[in-house]
Amino acid sequence: MKRLLRFNLLSIMVLGAAVASNAQVAFAQSSGFDLPLLQVQSQAGGGQTLSLSLQTLILMTALTLLPSLLLVTTGFTRIIITLSILRTAMGTQQTPPNQVLVGLALFMTLFVMTPTIKQINESAFQPYAAGTITIEEAAFRGAGVMKGFMLRHTRESDLLLMADMQGDAKYANAEAVPLQVIVPAFIMSELRTAFTIGFLLFLPFLVIDIVVSSILMALGMMMLSPALVSLPFKLLLFVVVDGWSATVTALVESFLRS
Repeated sequence: MKRLLRFNLLSIMVLGAAVASNAQVAFAQSSGFDLPLLQVQSQAGGGQTLSLSLQTLILMTALTLLPSLLLVTTGFTRIIITLSILRTAMGTQQTPPNQVLVGLALFMTLFVMTPTIKQINESAFQPYAAGTITIEEAAFRGAGVMKGFMLRHTRESDLLLMADMQGDAKYANAEAVPLQVIVPAFIMSELRTAFTIGFLLFLPFLVIDIVVSSILMALGMMMLSPALVSLPFKLLLFVVVDGWSATVTALVESFLRS
């Protein structure tokens, strides 16, 4: 049954891709539509436009890689790891579910990245939309803004480590730092910060587990699971101290303080 369902889903996806491709080809043939950005200049007097199939392949590849690139260059890594550690510390297993945690992390990331997004819009997108700069210049400006954000939240030791592994000397300024150096350094710094916040969140729940285990052993209740008894007390403590608001506030302030 599962194999049949997978086969049907795969067939629907392939059929949908074929229909979309045929529709694009028909539209391109009827209206002369083409993507002007994807061109190969063969000589000074003219250019050769890529085929529609190749353009579609490049765009689909970019759309596949873009979400992953955005997630590792924003605060999403720190937020989702912290929320996952918090759920593990509470011992609620799959509650809240992964979809809820990812949704909360995405909207928190959007909230944190709003000043950076506005800066990219003002310095790169709006001038490009007005036709005052080229797409290359817009991409360069947008990458510079993202570099500034990542450098503010990257430890110097991590940055020096990646630069040393690449064999680079000290950089003159932030714009000179290449993306292949700053992105892994930023991710390592985010992982360290997320684990540090997760450790501080884990401690109160660990104390509750230790106290409950000691009480059960003192009462001789060896067969009763301490995790089962401590879970209501963890939830009660988390609700009393308004844990979700405190966690969200701590995560947002960790970006503002940097």
